[in-house]
Amino acid sequence: MQVVSARDITEHNQAQEALRIRDNSRRKQSQTLVQLARSKTFQQGNLNAVLREITETAAQTLLVERVGVWLYNQERSKIECINLYDVRTKEHTFGNSLLKTNFPAYFQALEEERTIPADDAINDTRTQELSESYLSVLGITSILDAPIWLEGHLVGVVCHEHIGEGRQWTLEEESFAGSIADFVTLAIEASERNVVQEALRQSEAQFRAIFERSSIGIGLIDMKGQIVDTNLALCEILGCSREELYGKCFTDYISIEKEDLKLYKQLMSGIRTDLKRTSRDGLQPSKHQEQLVERHRIEIERRCLHQNGNLVWTHISVSVIPGSNGEPEFFLAMIEDITERKQTELKLRASQEAAEAASRAKSEFLATMSHELRTPLNAIMGLSQLLQQEIVGSLNEKQNEYVSCIYSSGEHLLAVINDILDLSKVEAGKEELLLSSLSVADICNYAIWTVRDRASEKGLQLTHEIDREADICVADERRIKQMLLNLLTNAIKFTPGGEVSLVVKKVPQGITFTVSDTGIGIDSSQFQFLFEPFKQLDSRLNRQYEGTGLGLALTRKLARLHGGDVTFTSTLGKGSQFTLFLPNSEHPVNETNEIDETEEEANFTSSSLLSYSPVIPTNKTILLVEEDENTATVLQDYLHTIGYQVKWIDNGNDFLKQVQSFQPDLVFFDFQLVKDIHIWNLLDILRKEPYREHLPIVMMTLSEPLEEEIATLPGSVNDYLVKPIRIVQLESILIKYFS
Repeated sequence: MQVVSARDITEHNQAQEALRIRDNSRRKQSQTLVQLARSKTFQQGNLNAVLREITETAAQTLLVERVGVWLYNQERSKIECINLYDVRTKEHTFGNSLLKTNFPAYFQALEEERTIPADDAINDTRTQELSESYLSVLGITSILDAPIWLEGHLVGVVCHEHIGEGRQWTLEEESFAGSIADFVTLAIEASERNVVQEALRQSEAQFRAIFERSSIGIGLIDMKGQIVDTNLALCEILGCSREELYGKCFTDYISIEKEDLKLYKQLMSGIRTDLKRTSRDGLQPSKHQEQLVERHRIEIERRCLHQNGNLVWTHISVSVIPGSNGEPEFFLAMIEDITERKQTELKLRASQEAAEAASRAKSEFLATMSHELRTPLNAIMGLSQLLQQEIVGSLNEKQNEYVSCIYSSGEHLLAVINDILDLSKVEAGKEELLLSSLSVADICNYAIWTVRDRASEKGLQLTHEIDREADICVADERRIKQMLLNLLTNAIKFTPGGEVSLVVKKVPQGITFTVSDTGIGIDSSQFQFLFEPFKQLDSRLNRQYEGTGLGLALTRKLARLHGGDVTFTSTLGKGSQFTLFLPNSEHPVNETNEIDETEEEANFTSSSLLSYSPVIPTNKTILLVEEDENTATVLQDYLHTIGYQVKWIDNGNDFLKQVQSFQPDLVFFDFQLVKDIHIWNLLDILRKEPYREHLPIVMMTLSEPLEEEIATLPGSVNDYLVKPIRIVQLESILIKYFS
């Protein structure tokens, strides 16, 4: 009888099979991880390609239907699927998203757990929020999610999704899923590093292209002053190749000046001070390198030595470039060839000097001509006045006509001289305004009163209208009178018949003075020449209307000197309208509205002189100190005729002696002689004598003295007269001191 023993090993075999399957799975997972570690796709840094490989490999290894990589958006408000691999369709898709606010438990689990192995995903508390909108729709029963961490921050999740009957995830599978998430982290890091490196390569390429193609020379110099690198532009400036310049001392090619060492020390001292400050404040120097380069730079102009021995003018900008530790590592020198600019500057300087010399010569010429012309004018106008007064005998009608013509011609010539001198001073920038608050009504009344006789002679209606709000203007009194008189005189001159008007209005920016006429008007083709000096618009007018063309040119320049302007409108044959605009002034001014009597008197005509009553002296004596014989003759003869005792001397050498012997009651003194310091001292000595301290002394000048000239006159001077001296001016002085 044979006995057979039998044992049921089904369970054993099943256990062995399960162990074999687990070993195979573990081996497959390990091989997958090794395969991914060796993958060349990672080295390329293409994130999309790497994620495609990871999701496909993970799906095949874990035998799941879907594997997706989800990443947070920039605001961290949701996760977005950037790559989802479906085994059944073998396709990669993207685009789904999950809002963090809709699935709080799931997002909290991602933050807290290494993996989320949900065998029953529909009912798992960590994932059941996804059931209705995601899991049930796709038939997903089990999921194995592994959070993706980057530099300590949760950035996304890798989702392994199982479809069909529920699945229990093993510890090995959980560990594999975590490793897959780590590979995604490595892929993201590699991608970001590749982006940075690519940007750096592009930046370096761009910098090199700029460096090489720049028209400005660029040199990189180490802290010892040796040239490390140069571009082609610098090589051309210095006439050397890059190889010849490498390692050479940069200062060997630059003309050094004494202050350069001081500038270098200031540059280094400044950047080290900032580095200490950033270190003290706990800041990283690298964050401030750009600011340091901007703040610490020296700009100099120096001549550089070309290889051929020539010196090249350059503009050099030197900056300090800090190293990675923040310490100064290099000097960056930007060198621009400015030889052409320097040559232009030298030419301009030479031209400017020549122009200034010409201007000085012109001023000197005008001053000389003024003196030379005014001297004979003194005699012409003075003697003609004496003839008009019939001091040396009666004149017949024709002789009176001739004398009046001589005097008026002298007046005209004097006006031309004055205009030329005024225009010259304005153009040379030597005209200074004495601004003060002036009564508009007084100024306008003066101007209208001055030209009324001329308008009456031509039968013109002369009117004026002043806005009530335009009560005060700020201007130089003498110059605003001159401008208004020029405009009114021009209007009367070119108006054969009709009306000339002056209208003053207050505008927000200032005051306007508008002179309108019904005269001949101006052709529009001539507008461009209207304000040019020495130019009348139509040569035919020269024969009909006298003038030099200086009036309008001078008026506009004086207006612009005030900050205003002169504008006009005109229609040929119908008339013109000129508007003088003076702006509101914020400058402090002298509160004075007195009318310049000297200028008012200067506009008296020869006919008014005949009716002027001379001052009757009572044994008064006058000392006349005048170097010009003609001027002295005119004054001496007239003063003798009206009863004064006059003593004339032509220099100041015997001045004190004559004063002591002649005992004058009034002294007329030539300003040209006062410029002699010796004479100046004599006047001061005279004033210090007790019995002569009240002796009136009147200066005779060739032109209206400027404010600064008046201020420099000796304290003994009481008054002044402008040559050629009109009898009415002379009489006003006699009345002032003898009445």
